[in-house]
Amino acid sequence: MAIVPLHPIGRPRPDVCDDQTFNEYREALSDREQTLERRRAEVHAGWGDKYQKRVHDKGKLTARERVEQLKDPGSDVLEVGTFVNYGVEYGSKGLKSPGAGVVTAFCRVEGRWCMVIANDNTVASGSWWPQTPEKIERAQEMALRLRLPTIYLVDCSGLFLPEQSRSFPGATGAGHIFKKNSLLSAHGVPQLAGVFGDCIAGGGYMPIISDRVYMTEQAYMVIAGAALIKGAKSQKITSLDIGGAEVHVHQSGCADVRVPNDEVLLQCLRREIRSLPSSAADYYRGDPRQGGAASMPPAHPSRELRGIVPPDHREAYAAEEVLARLCDQSLFWELMPNMGREMICGVGRVGGLYAGFIINRQGLLDDPEHPGRKRPGGTLYRGGIAKISAFSRACNDDGIPILWLQDISGFDVGMEAEVHGLLGYGSSLIYTNSTNSVPMFTVLLRKASGAGYYAMSGLPYDPVVQLSTTLSRQSVMEGRTLAIATYNTKLDDDFNIVTTDPEERKAIEEGMAKTAARIEADMDPYVSARQMDTDEIIALDELRTYLSGFVEMSYQSIGHRRIKNPRIWSLHDLAELTEGLR
Repeated sequence: MAIVPLHPIGRPRPDVCDDQTFNEYREALSDREQTLERRRAEVHAGWGDKYQKRVHDKGKLTARERVEQLKDPGSDVLEVGTFVNYGVEYGSKGLKSPGAGVVTAFCRVEGRWCMVIANDNTVASGSWWPQTPEKIERAQEMALRLRLPTIYLVDCSGLFLPEQSRSFPGATGAGHIFKKNSLLSAHGVPQLAGVFGDCIAGGGYMPIISDRVYMTEQAYMVIAGAALIKGAKSQKITSLDIGGAEVHVHQSGCADVRVPNDEVLLQCLRREIRSLPSSAADYYRGDPRQGGAASMPPAHPSRELRGIVPPDHREAYAAEEVLARLCDQSLFWELMPNMGREMICGVGRVGGLYAGFIINRQGLLDDPEHPGRKRPGGTLYRGGIAKISAFSRACNDDGIPILWLQDISGFDVGMEAEVHGLLGYGSSLIYTNSTNSVPMFTVLLRKASGAGYYAMSGLPYDPVVQLSTTLSRQSVMEGRTLAIATYNTKLDDDFNIVTTDPEERKAIEEGMAKTAARIEADMDPYVSARQMDTDEIIALDELRTYLSGFVEMSYQSIGHRRIKNPRIWSLHDLAELTEGLR
């Protein structure tokens, strides 16, 4: 029982997809991924070269340069929230806030995964725009759920005042950042702050609860800056005089250490992280000489995902082939394989560490309720719902992080579905996912439709992170379906327009086309990312990199959640009870 029965999964690419189809899929996806790269570059540029030069002329680094120097050389930056506020314009000048003026990213520092939150000092001096507080709070919540050290690179001139009404009040307004600071501290999560420049009002409060606060000679922390003091009290004094390092390191005690510049401060933060306990990931991997497993790439390369997942959401593919390109060595243990065939549940290693996978099968499948008939995959039926609910509970009991890979059209509907009690089965799954304590991560591969999106641990059910691909589509129903529902009284049973009046027919056709087009536009993943309905958009060949990072983060800290060794997994009991000896 101590050995997890991992078996080879997947086939060589030519056996999965012929060269012509593979190349067609890759070419179709290429345009989307070029758009992704172009838009990322646009966000990463902030307000552009002019403002980057202003930062450099002050002898400072930009936010992204600071992140680059902070992280371990050659390691990945797993950014989240890149496209918050993307394309939104503010005020009569049409100002934009790329990335909501803040960089939030998982970074490896001295071998430990950390959450880094860095004000983009090329965007209105790092000020907080609408949704900046929510983005920071979302990053803090991710760090809290995973108990990751949190590093604030502060260079913030406070709220962007022309839009203050949209970022100051409310339950998740700017002040909620400080509550998150407090919760991280209450749970013993290390917080470090480097103050590099402006740190005004709310920006001044953000670093204070951190365990260590470093300040450069150009940095200051103030409740109100010099301009406000001059207006309120007629005092001519600089912000450095009011709250610079001389004041806060040597007099107030609000900061701990004074350093000359950005580069030294970043090295000090690395040294602080180095003094923390190291990652527990290697412990949970185990010694390879004694049955443990080092991280190993899949036997079938992850880059092949770009050519085996059809860009058209109506086309099917083999879900097993996706798993084969994500799991170490393409080895996988499928549980309950003979029930709820529309779902695949099982365990694989990612980066040498165990994770539970739940993914929707696609295409036509045998219908167990009606032998000889087929029914579509990508839909939740009674058996599949019960299966993933039991598997989710077992993973939670065993302390195994869960990776949800969504490509779902929703729940089965109709009289038979109601008679089978899908509402009740769905409620059981909702309860399970709502009360799980293990880290769960959700990927929207393509379709994320209706209540199926919720059931597969969509963002409303608090996965630590939800990723979208460039193919993702979030909606209650597709555009054409909604257009039919909207104009239902004008259509016959075959969905044909019933009127014989040419003008009325034209109006209905145009109305249906506009409705469908609007819904299709709303399903764009950049719309979801802009309004924080998903955490990040990634390319398919980046998926394993992100999942490897997430799984390792899940095992990094010790003592805050139960992680069983495989000898006592309840998954073994579940397999025995449902499958028997094999």
